[in-house]
Amino acid sequence: MSHSDLNSSVPPHADPAEQAEATGGRVVLDAQGIQRATTRIAHEILERNPSAEELCLVAIVRGGQPVTDLVAAQLAQLVGRPVPAGALDITLYRDDVVARGVRPMPRPTRMPFSVEGKRVVLLDDVMFTGRTVRAAMDAVLDFGRPAAIQVAVLVDRGHRELPIKVDFVGKNIPTSRAERVVLRARPDGELEVAVV
Repeated sequence: MSHSDLNSSVPPHADPAEQAEATGGRVVLDAQGIQRATTRIAHEILERNPSAEELCLVAIVRGGQPVTDLVAAQLAQLVGRPVPAGALDITLYRDDVVARGVRPMPRPTRMPFSVEGKRVVLLDDVMFTGRTVRAAMDAVLDFGRPAAIQVAVLVDRGHRELPIKVDFVGKNIPTSRAERVVLRARPDGELEVAVV
């Protein structure tokens, strides 16, 4: 996924909440902050998983893809070769799909490797209630039985509803439940995280 797939442009008919999400709010991580955070995450992943041969990255579509791209690039530099990376759509695994009363539009899943016996790192942009990660773990297990599943997020905003632990976090940001934390692309293509 390219950075342009994020909230970089808002259709003219978008409601005020979508417009505010795409343009307003308080920036808590700029492009340099995101780069530093993902570099630190890559180093911590290697410290916890010294055998890169057993490692694979899985982005939670869609916010996790740009985070995965950045972490994968850093890991490739550190170990001297690409680390396998895939992307997982968890739409049909969510426990709130029926409750929201909307028909979900699944996005493509790319898993060009086996997770059997691997150390899988799930990557997402924002950790909130834990429900997305729970759904992602269910989805990964449909592809095989990994040796371990770890979780890396760019931002942990708290308010957990499930006992999901984050192994690698770029930044902890205290928020209210009414706020939204979004990873978005600016008009110049640079990524930023904002609280709106």
